Amino acid sequence: MRDQIQLTGIHGFGYHGVFEHEQKNGQDFYVDVVLELDLSIPSRSDALTDTINYGAVCDLVVAEISRPPVSLIEKLAGQIGDLLLAKYPPLKSVLVTVHKPQAPVNVEVLDIAVTIERTH
Repeated sequence: MRDQIQLTGIHGFGYHGVFEHEQKNGQDFYVDVVLELDLSIPSRSDALTDTINYGAVCDLVVAEISRPPVSLIEKLAGQIGDLLLAKYPPLKSVLVTVHKPQAPVNVEVLDIAVTIERTH
């Protein structure tokens, strides 16, 4: 089994989308992040300095959601994944899911999401 830190449902408000009204009015976005890294040291040391501070990860994700808009949530997910890998060298891989539950589609859906995986 691989060691993981999982963060589910990080909420932010952003203006991402293909349509003008999305970039003008904005909407809620939710992001799930799975960080894969070796947690053997922090599991023994009990020291925050030996792991990744998930509060800081949440702040980084919300900052990315709040940045100037992109058209596709695929791009947003990729930006988040690339930034996490660059900021946290101990990461082996990161899985990022961006949820856009209010996506403008012609049928009722509970959610629309894109998931990307990035590795070192």
